[in-house]
Amino acid sequence: MSRYEFSAQRLFVAARLEAGARIIPDADRLNYLLNVLRLREGDAILLFNGRDGEWRARLAEVAKRKAILVVEERLRAQTASADLHYCFAPLKHARLDYMAQKATEMGVSRLAPIITRRTQARRVNLERLSANVAEAAEQCGVLSLPEVVEERSLDAYLAAREAERLLVFCDEDAELADPIAALRAAPAHRGVDVLVGPEGGFDPEEREMILVAPLATRLALGPRILRADTAAVAALAMVQAVLGDWS
Repeated sequence: MSRYEFSAQRLFVAARLEAGARIIPDADRLNYLLNVLRLREGDAILLFNGRDGEWRARLAEVAKRKAILVVEERLRAQTASADLHYCFAPLKHARLDYMAQKATEMGVSRLAPIITRRTQARRVNLERLSANVAEAAEQCGVLSLPEVVEERSLDAYLAAREAERLLVFCDEDAELADPIAALRAAPAHRGVDVLVGPEGGFDPEEREMILVAPLATRLALGPRILRADTAAVAALAMVQAVLGDWS
C-alpha cells in the first residue's frame, strides 16, 4: 500500500470520484463531518469508494443541514486486494463487528457468512457488517473494501466453491502441526478461502464434507483453544504471510 498521511481524516462514499465532482453527504455523514470531526468550510478530507482510489476533497457551502464535498485531486491510485475470502460462522454482534473490522484490515476481498449446524447467530445484519467494513477502511488507509455477501449454508457454500481455490480449513480437531509448513505445502491454486467454524466447532459429518472438498488443507492454529474472532486474525495473518500479499 502506498504511503499516506496517517493523521488525515478519511471518509468512505459510494459516489464516483473524479476531479471537480460535487458530493452531497447524507444526514449521517454530514453529522459526522460537522459534529464529530468538527470540520468547517474549506477544510480538507480524503475520500475513497473502493473503486477510484483516494482523493482530496474540501467542504463547501456549509449550512445547518447541508454541505457539499468538492473533489480536487487524486492522491492514491486504486489498489487491488488479495484474492482472499474469509468464510465464517456468524458470531454475536460485538464479536462479529470486531471480526469484520480485522478481516478488512488484513486485506480480505470477500466476507462470506456460512451457516453450520452449531452456528448460534443464524441471521446476519449485512448493513451493519458493511458499516464495520467501511469504518475499518476509513481508519486504516484501506482502499479496497471486501465484498459482503449473504449468508448461506455450509452445504451450499461447498457445492458452489470454485474447484481451483485453496480451502484453508481451520480445524480445532486437526493434529497439532506446524501451520506455516502446511500452508507452504499447499497445492497450486487460484485464490484462497479461509474457513473458520462456530464456537462449538464443526460436527463430524461437516468435517468429513469439508475434508473431501477440492484443494482442502487442514490447519491447526496452535496448542490453545481460540475464540472464533481470534482464530480469524491468527489464520488470516498466517495465510497472508505465506500465500498472500505479505510475502
